[in-house]
Amino acid sequence: MATRSALINVMVRAAEKAARGLVRDFGEVEHLQVSRKGPADFVSAADLKAERTLREELQKGRPEFGFLMEESGASKGSDAEARWIVDPLDGTTNFLHGLPHWAISIAAERNGEIVAGVIYAPIGDQLFWAEKGAGAFVNHTRLRVSERRRLEDCVLATGIPFKGRGDHAGFLKEQEAVMKEVAGIRRFGAASLDLAYTAAGRFDAYWERGLAPWDCAAGVLMVTEAGGFVGEIEGGRNPVFTGNVLATNSHLQVPVARLLKSAKG
Repeated sequence: MATRSALINVMVRAAEKAARGLVRDFGEVEHLQVSRKGPADFVSAADLKAERTLREELQKGRPEFGFLMEESGASKGSDAEARWIVDPLDGTTNFLHGLPHWAISIAAERNGEIVAGVIYAPIGDQLFWAEKGAGAFVNHTRLRVSERRRLEDCVLATGIPFKGRGDHAGFLKEQEAVMKEVAGIRRFGAASLDLAYTAAGRFDAYWERGLAPWDCAAGVLMVTEAGGFVGEIEGGRNPVFTGNVLATNSHLQVPVARLLKSAKG
């Protein structure tokens, strides 16, 4: 059985406490679908409540850490080199529509490097966690990226731009280039879980542009610790802060990057 460090345990306790409130709120979403006001304001309130819970619990465990949080932004702690990077509800649109594919994502950053990550999907009770140099796990099972080498056997995940966000025309070119070569493309709507699933070998590769650090920080470490490759789509090595992420198993980085590059013509 995998042994979790004290740092991981702090993160897990915070995620599990925030999850209890989110699960209760998720049970109310379907009743709100028919209300005149609609569920958007309710989900925003659920998001903020989860973020407050996470901040309180993480501060108890590591009071010296700063924060980078989706809703409340950045704040410094007494240790200028350490901070939490937190998404209290990744997959908000899924949550809003009663779809059970959403997660809490927490990463610990020290000296500009992600050293630990937790991604918790409460519906289904899947706890993904990783620590630098110690591997990646789901609950107590070790994670390994897939071993598939032939694109025609592979399923890739991505994020699709939506109204007001992203390069729609550019994405369609990338999708066309990729879909002709692979067994399938999936879009599930939660970047943290796309990365966790890549770490688990459920997806063979994943790409997305325009992510925020809280969307991908924990997941990037997860894939790396599961034996995969993570970099920028254009070839750089700092995807957490550029937001353009390519994550693959150890065999597919070059062929998938080549396909995405070909879409630029």
